[in-house]
Amino acid sequence: MSAEPSVSAPYEPVAWTAAGGGGVRLLDQTLLPAEERYIDLHSVEAVAEAISTMRVRGAPAIGITAAYGLALAARLTPDLDAVRAAAATLGATRPTAVNLRWALDRVLRRLAAVEGGPDALGDAALDEARRIHEQQRAADAAMARHGAELIAPGATALTHCNTGPLATGGGGTALGVLIEAHRAGTLAGVLVDETRPRLQGMRLTSWELGRHGVPYEVIADGAAASLMAAGEVQAAFTGADRIAANGDTANKLGTFPLAIAARHHDIPFYVVAPLSTIDPATPDGASIPIEERSADEVLLIGGSRLAPDGAEARNPAFDVTPAELITAIVTERGVLRPPLAEAIIGALRAPATP
Repeated sequence: MSAEPSVSAPYEPVAWTAAGGGGVRLLDQTLLPAEERYIDLHSVEAVAEAISTMRVRGAPAIGITAAYGLALAARLTPDLDAVRAAAATLGATRPTAVNLRWALDRVLRRLAAVEGGPDALGDAALDEARRIHEQQRAADAAMARHGAELIAPGATALTHCNTGPLATGGGGTALGVLIEAHRAGTLAGVLVDETRPRLQGMRLTSWELGRHGVPYEVIADGAAASLMAAGEVQAAFTGADRIAANGDTANKLGTFPLAIAARHHDIPFYVVAPLSTIDPATPDGASIPIEERSADEVLLIGGSRLAPDGAEARNPAFDVTPAELITAIVTERGVLRPPLAEAIIGALRAPATP
């Protein structure tokens, strides 16, 4: 396996910036790995566009970005009705990732209790957005510790899509676990699904693993099952965009067949996600809305059309993995094991640890 040289310079996927009177600063993920460019957004419309076009992606990072976007709205127009309208605009951008609506609702609840002058709404919204961001960082660190304990010495793990700091604004979910295991000296390397159609594994996960000095190899999505059969995979780790009350999990398209292959080959299949990704109001996977994105994401690569003129395509962005295929869900409050519905209830009711 090859590892790109570790780069010590930090990268911050999402942050609040004081530049230009205040705004949201993002590392534009559509340009990686060719270009590392930060963009400053100073309107709700620009934040919504960035979420829709996946300049920022990953359920937790989307939620943090939306929270900062709502803080921007509250500072630009310190009127609660206008802020609610901004929340509706931001909430309509990505229907599957539950962290988006969760973060917006948290900020709105904080604002509903605000008393004071025109600046009070903006200050409270920004404070709550920063709290959400800090709590995500803490959750990521806890998940990394819990998940790394599941990896046997010398194991090779397989992962899908991108679940590192780029996806959370913190240390990452599934990829954070693998980075932690590498630091502990237990992980031999990572097999990275290229993750069609937007190649988040090829473009983003490999870039992040290289930044952290973790050995990896990129594989075609269709190679995963045969490599499992050959004994080259000891565990699979993925993230989640929404977890239903019964443990069914929506994640980037291609996760479901990985779980099937892992079960067939008796390989543990772990989902790593913060509790904010669990949606107790969604009873099961059939109730999760699945975003269908532009066919151009399938028909074009890098702006070049590969399919013949007139070709049509389907582009569901997510699939749902049934709870019975999931070995465990790693959260900041520990590892949830089957029966997952009961474990989820217990985790949501448990008091937060310092």
